[in-house]
Amino acid sequence: MENQILQLEKKYWKGMQDGDFETVKSLSHFPCIVAGKNGVRSVDEATFKMMFDSGKDRQLNVLNISDTQMQKINEDSAVIAYLIELEYNVQGKKSSGKCACTSTWVKENGKWVCALHTETDLQK
Repeated sequence: MENQILQLEKKYWKGMQDGDFETVKSLSHFPCIVAGKNGVRSVDEATFKMMFDSGKDRQLNVLNISDTQMQKINEDSAVIAYLIELEYNVQGKKSSGKCACTSTWVKENGKWVCALHTETDLQK
């Protein structure tokens, strides 16, 4: 199961990188809970779409995913934590950062979806 959850997480990030909302949506539970530097909130599908579309002016590149820790809770739920290195390109200006991420994956109708995601920027 560990490899399956990691592959789902990578597929999610690939969808974010490629601007593929349908893939990201299909891997998300709605409403989902999101926590990060802007606080904590429950996000419905319409709000998620607005958040996704607001990033269209920046190119996201996933450079590396490492230090993965995964725990199976039961047959229908698992949690994963990892470090991710990201690069952003906004109108030709590049920046990069590293975050610690966690996700909670649950199985709904036989399909894995992410119900909770957190990101914490790491100090440079």
